[in-house]
This record gives sequence, C-alpha cells and structure tokens, in this order.
Amino acid sequence: MSEQSRTLPPEALDAWAAALRERFDLAPEDVPVSLILDLARDVAIGVARPAAPFSAFVAGLVAGRNGGSPADIESAVAAITALAGEWEHEA
Repeated sequence: MSEQSRTLPPEALDAWAAALRERFDLAPEDVPVSLILDLARDVAIGVARPAAPFSAFVAGLVAGRNGGSPADIESAVAAITALAGEWEHEA
C-alpha cells in the first residue's frame, strides 16, 4: 500500500466516521472527530507519534468508564492533552 493511498481526504474521513456511527449506533456528538484529531496531534508533538493512537484509545476507555457522555469525552481528552503538554520524558 502506498503512502498516498493511506492518506484520507477530509470527505473520506467524514464517510469513515459516518460508517462507524452507523455500525455502532452512535450519535455525531459521540464521535468528535476534530477533538480526537487535535488530541492525536498534541500527543504526537508533546510525547511521540506512536503515543497518539494509544492515547486516543485511552481517552475513549476513560470516557466510557466515566459514563461515555460528550462531556466525559471532552474531560478525558482535556486531561490527556494537558498531560502531553507537560510531558518531559527522561532520556
């Protein structure tokens, strides 16, 4: 698979998000695409690129354990983003 074929244009990402919502019976506010993409960016910059998908998974896990509401998602993302902003890994 080429790198170009692995890059989604925005409309394809929207289609993928819609497919996930349909498959798992989720509302649009249950899948805050821009919030998760911002989280991934902040973690990739503040910690490391491989930490981004893992952190997104943890945000979902934490939000789900706390009730799974949009506010729970935002709270989990905010906490992880703050941690990434403060992160100083000892080499």
